[in-house]
Amino acid sequence: MSENNINNSNINNSNIKTDHFDKESVFLREATLEDIGALEQLLNCCYRETAGWTNEADLIGGIRTTSAELAAVINDPNHYYFVYPKTTTGDRDGEETGEILGCIAVDIKTDADSNKKAYIGMFAVHPVLQGKGVGNVILQAAETFADRHLQSLNQPSRLTMSILSHRPELLAYYQRRGYQFNGNKMPFPNDGNNGEPKRDDLELLELEKVVS
Repeated sequence: MSENNINNSNINNSNIKTDHFDKESVFLREATLEDIGALEQLLNCCYRETAGWTNEADLIGGIRTTSAELAAVINDPNHYYFVYPKTTTGDRDGEETGEILGCIAVDIKTDADSNKKAYIGMFAVHPVLQGKGVGNVILQAAETFADRHLQSLNQPSRLTMSILSHRPELLAYYQRRGYQFNGNKMPFPNDGNNGEPKRDDLELLELEKVVS
């Protein structure tokens, strides 16, 4: 997908009712290959366009993800990708419309000491629903899943994620939820696979949270 196509992807905002939106109606299911088109549209919109407060448009151009990358994630047995689908009634009992309103991935990784940890990524909420508590619900659900999964393996529940430098508001958001910068960082990869950085000093900072 070209950057021009991304900027004109026009995720449908008009039929998402927010006046009486209840975050308690948010639910997740595992993503399937049929969700790839909607996921690609949501992620590229949330990260690369200017809508919503979570976008990275001032720092990175190009695309956030591709259909091939999403397919690889969904097919990976150690990667759990969850979506919040839009339904005709606004809750899980309604018929799905094909649009995805939110998503989050939990990747079970093994470190150099053979310990497992959960990496949380590909987290997005439709711009119209940002600031309404949807992200908190989705993140909490992913953390609960990761904690239970790691406990079942008799492993400590270490959750990690990476965020862009020069995003103090995003760092503050995760710090309020118990994540801390653990000192690990790396330059943003300038390989074109996930966008092109707009500044030379852009880095990925690793955050970590230990669930007691």
